[in-house]
Amino acid sequence: MRRVLINKPGSHDVLKLVTEADPRPAAGQVLVRVRAAGVNFADCIVRMGYYQAARGLYPMTPGFEFAGTVEARGEGVSEPELGASVFGITRFGGYSSHVVAEPWQVWPCPEGWDAAECAAFPAVAFTAHYGLFHAARVAAGESLLVHSAAGGVGTALLQLAAIAGCRSLAVVGSAHKIRLCRELGAWDVIDRSTVELWGEADRLVPEGFDVVFDSGGVETLREGYRRLAQGGRLVTYGFAEMFPRGKDVSLPGLALSYLRMPRFNPLELTAANRGVIGFNVVHLFGKRDMASKAMAELLGWIREKRIRKTPVARYPIDAVIEAHRALESGQTVGKLVLMM
Repeated sequence: MRRVLINKPGSHDVLKLVTEADPRPAAGQVLVRVRAAGVNFADCIVRMGYYQAARGLYPMTPGFEFAGTVEARGEGVSEPELGASVFGITRFGGYSSHVVAEPWQVWPCPEGWDAAECAAFPAVAFTAHYGLFHAARVAAGESLLVHSAAGGVGTALLQLAAIAGCRSLAVVGSAHKIRLCRELGAWDVIDRSTVELWGEADRLVPEGFDVVFDSGGVETLREGYRRLAQGGRLVTYGFAEMFPRGKDVSLPGLALSYLRMPRFNPLELTAANRGVIGFNVVHLFGKRDMASKAMAELLGWIREKRIRKTPVARYPIDAVIEAHRALESGQTVGKLVLMM
């Protein structure tokens, strides 16, 4: 098999493509020949060495989602069928031509979706599903502010929020991302490159938001919290703004970002009737019942045409460095995948 290996954290050049013997599934496992693997910003943080859940795991292979065909089954496994087209989730290891997983971690590819489109789906869709229906517990009619709305999780949030009957205001960083957000259900879009974010948010939603979804951190968390309505929830699931775009991490800069991070006082939260919720979806990948229920709902919405494909940029596996650089640029739309 071929896989991307990180021997120790660092800059882009630590991403090495290696060739090894193919793995074999143990009892109760399946072996998937991977055709495409999703690329997420969390993978970049894994590469840098600042992803807490990856500490102590190096040398390791990044990647949380994949799609391909079932090549072998271990003892006691009768489904999925050999040769079936599937996609799945994994707690690291996705950047590989072969992934061993438990059967419940893989699902049949939706009709009409190719491997790249499938690989781009499960991690971000699961993140959005958990953020909306478990963390924020949204209700129909609520108003949402969605940062990084044209990215992987953002596009999933917009679609699922529309299914839930919520009204989403999308935030993007450049004009070429506006159209996609509107097509996916945003009632309006703020382009941070042309207007002042918070002044425009106040103008469009003066009563405040029921939920703010923020994966950037640092610059936006405090101001987003201030825009919450009574009973509002700030949901954070990433800190992309702590890390420089396309260059090595500066430890002094990282320390400064940490010091600038807002701290929320429980007394003030109670007095203001607001909540702050954080989660990391990788810790939920082992929760079989939760993942199975969420994916059953998501696949049902795909069949009902309520979830549509979002743009996917394809990179060959040996261009993994270029894929990371592109994602870190902040100019991409939708998802990036590595093709095996």
